[in-house]
Amino acid sequence: MYLEHLSLTDFRSYAQVDLRFDPGVTVLVGSNGIGKTNLMEAIGYLATLSSHRVSADGPLLRFGTDRALIRAKLVRGDQSTILELEINGGRANRGRINRSNPVRARDLLGICHTVLFAPEDLALVKGDPSNRRRFLDELLVSLIPRHAATRSDYDRVLKQRNALLKSARAGKFTAGHEATLDVWDQHMARAGAELLHARLELVERLRPHLNNAYAQLTDGSKAADALYRSTLQNTMDDDGEPASASTAPSGPGHPNGENAAEDLRLLSVDELAERYVQAFLASRRKERERGISLVGPHRDELELVLGQAPAKGYASHGETWSMCLSLRLASYYVMLDDARTGGSAPILILDDVFAELDVQRRRKLAAIVAGAEQVLVTAAVDADIPDELSGRRVKVIPGGIDEQG
Repeated sequence: MYLEHLSLTDFRSYAQVDLRFDPGVTVLVGSNGIGKTNLMEAIGYLATLSSHRVSADGPLLRFGTDRALIRAKLVRGDQSTILELEINGGRANRGRINRSNPVRARDLLGICHTVLFAPEDLALVKGDPSNRRRFLDELLVSLIPRHAATRSDYDRVLKQRNALLKSARAGKFTAGHEATLDVWDQHMARAGAELLHARLELVERLRPHLNNAYAQLTDGSKAADALYRSTLQNTMDDDGEPASASTAPSGPGHPNGENAAEDLRLLSVDELAERYVQAFLASRRKERERGISLVGPHRDELELVLGQAPAKGYASHGETWSMCLSLRLASYYVMLDDARTGGSAPILILDDVFAELDVQRRRKLAAIVAGAEQVLVTAAVDADIPDELSGRRVKVIPGGIDEQG
């Protein structure tokens, strides 16, 4: 699959811009702050319904406007698909597929597949666990769009349950609230189990690709791995203490930590839901005291490991970059696995990444991605682009583009 045409209306800095693309490599060159990333952000947003730069939609609208429009033509084999996404300020976003009647924005998920590399990816290693959970969930939804509803259901139940727990902390908790909390426990256990089960399966698919990608980018002297740490492995008893030291996750390579994760992978969704119900009961007193839900996928961690040490806090700057790039490459390889069974190969987007890398990593990354069906690259100067990524050049100017061939 490749992107043939992109049109933006009132998106970020663009009142209107139209850009055609070809298969293979396209490099967008322009000075910093000119709007290159805005173009790449729009393509990524069309694929995931989220931005890699901001958490809310407001900044995506050109200042002074109340809506933005992204239009794209995608080509897969001899078939083409036209997607339109309307981003609205203050109301639900809407989409269209092949100029049909409007649909929910999330109905567009799974049609456009992208893997986006950006300087913000450093947060995947150096940032808090929410960045890694988001990475997993966005990839999960790209591969299996119905899990957008799984995430939405879980977030809705979590919000309701937290509101109830806050009332307990404020001293307004009654017997009626206790019964209501039992009901929310059941709903959250089911939604959480479905999300956890899907994440665990995805991590198992990612792990071999992550190690392979890291070896491709480096000298291969260290193994790269990702271990999923669930709050089910470290639930609390009624006194707020760990319920079972034997299932509490330990450091990388420690048998307790990895075996506990393996045990969870053997459980069905129903079995995981029952584990959550038990965990909620064990943690209830502590949760009421703090007014928040302490157990669930919203507090889980994807621990990234290099050799025998966590990447966060132990990896050098170069190793951190290699791990970030390897995570993105691993997601690309997982999508390629799906493409071989009927899915679509993703569009690779490298947004101002090469300026952050040393010469060796630039060349290795370029050699790995050069063979993709479509690669879109942004750079401030041509000199940042390795020779392995020779291709069509497009100059980005204020408010638009100046094609050069």
